[in-house]
Amino acid sequence: MIRRAYALGALAAGALALAGCDGMLPGMGAGETALDIPEVEDGDISEETMIDITRQLSSDEFGGRMPGTEGEELTVSLLTERFAAAGLEPGNNGSWVQEVPLIEITGSNFAPLTITGGETALAFEYGSEWTGVTYREDDRTQLANSEMVFVGYGINAPERGWNDYEGVDVEGKTVVILVNDPDWETEGLDGTFNGRAMTYYGRWSYKYEEAARQGAAAALIVHDTDPASYGWNVVESSWGGPQAYAARGDNPPPMTTVNGWVQKDTAREILAAAGQDLDELSAAAKTEDFQAVELGLEASTSFENSFRTFSSQNVIGVLPGTEAPDEYVLHTAHWDHLGTCLPAADDGDDICNGAVDNATGTAALVALAEAHAKAGAPRRSLVFLAVTAEESGLLGAYYYASNPVFPLEQTVGGINMDAFLVAGPAKDVTVVGPGKSQLDDFLVAALEDVGRDLTSNPNPEAGYYYRSDHFAFAKQGVPMLYVDGGEDLVEGGRDAGAAVGAEYRENRYHGPKDEFDENWDWAGVMQDLQLFYRLGRMMAMSTSWPNWNEGDEFRATRDEACAAAEAGC
Repeated sequence: MIRRAYALGALAAGALALAGCDGMLPGMGAGETALDIPEVEDGDISEETMIDITRQLSSDEFGGRMPGTEGEELTVSLLTERFAAAGLEPGNNGSWVQEVPLIEITGSNFAPLTITGGETALAFEYGSEWTGVTYREDDRTQLANSEMVFVGYGINAPERGWNDYEGVDVEGKTVVILVNDPDWETEGLDGTFNGRAMTYYGRWSYKYEEAARQGAAAALIVHDTDPASYGWNVVESSWGGPQAYAARGDNPPPMTTVNGWVQKDTAREILAAAGQDLDELSAAAKTEDFQAVELGLEASTSFENSFRTFSSQNVIGVLPGTEAPDEYVLHTAHWDHLGTCLPAADDGDDICNGAVDNATGTAALVALAEAHAKAGAPRRSLVFLAVTAEESGLLGAYYYASNPVFPLEQTVGGINMDAFLVAGPAKDVTVVGPGKSQLDDFLVAALEDVGRDLTSNPNPEAGYYYRSDHFAFAKQGVPMLYVDGGEDLVEGGRDAGAAVGAEYRENRYHGPKDEFDENWDWAGVMQDLQLFYRLGRMMAMSTSWPNWNEGDEFRATRDEACAAAEAGC
């Protein structure tokens, strides 16, 4: 086995040359520690496996793969069968699955969102103008005459000197919150909240959590397509119908009564009723001296809820290592999707098949497992983890990360695969969250081997690093890579790649048109899988323990875990 030893961060210059960047990627500074990066060969990856499993998982028979449905049963059965056939062993102490306790809440009979206190009462229809859910297990949700407060971006970040809730009491009130974080319109990546790159403070999940910690009765996020990175159709599809949540146990965290979204025009009308201007308030909310604004309005709505408690399942297979079987390299992808959703306007189809998102990534787990098994087990163990309930908030990934089958301090790192756009071969790959960890050196070495370039995420404001399963592991300190297919297509270049991505987001993402197409050209996906194969193989053959870069938000957690570990990092 030929091996390469790179100085930590020394590949930064190479990455920049590949990416065509003028300055260093964030965090990619020079260092002293050497990384052992082995040379590996291409894997024998089956395109037939990719096609067959993607087709099956996204068929109408699987019903959109909603957790807790027959679609889950079919999915888990297919994955365990294919993992076994690939040559993996059951990954959970003799079982292929890890039970994930969930509760499903389905709202119905939604009343309009009514706003009083202005010159005339306002009423907004559910679905087209606002949408909302509850995290509480109440038969009926009632928000009655709740005072409204505009809280800017709804952020309380003492380490950044920012608190949108300072000086205001929102106990029992309805907070109106802007999507993303204050400097999302910045051109570069410098700013209180990392400039154009979204931080976790920009995610809807954080905003609801913080509103609950502040004692709010309801939290309404103002939808805006650019900073959200998706249209209202995605909100309407994703937040309608059954919603799955993690079982909360005996000491649940604080929860609002209602969490929801309002259309931008709806928010504009509400604020105008309070004598306020949405654009002016939005501009003020970008400044450190912003203060929350009491609107002098009251919000009311109601709806009924039905409940179902059930266990969903993570599916886990392992290829045990030969020399260091107690050291683990993760491959993750989520198998779930939305089930049924808002019917398509042209044909009434209401099955969200999730072919791209994420039947492709789930199929990739099997295809990569087959290829690694054919090549023979590497020195470290390879774990293939298909997680549930990603669409509900990374619930399966969070559950595993909190209840790991394989100790996290003995987990070297991992690769997450979430939605392969079938766009044809590309000259580059898109890295989401570059410069965060020493796994970048493995990535750049693999890219050199396959002759492809590195492009930093072209839409950092979308916050993709905080929107897929790798984030659950990163929060626990495990270095994770999230790499998407490239935008610089062999045929058509960057304009063509951007057009493919835009078409998917606008017409198919989280909708019934995300369906399998027998005419897809899989050459680009297979190209990507060779890269992922090399990355996994390099990490599994290496003797190094890559860490987060100095100053990264996850470094301290990893260091603390490693310091306490008897084995592993």
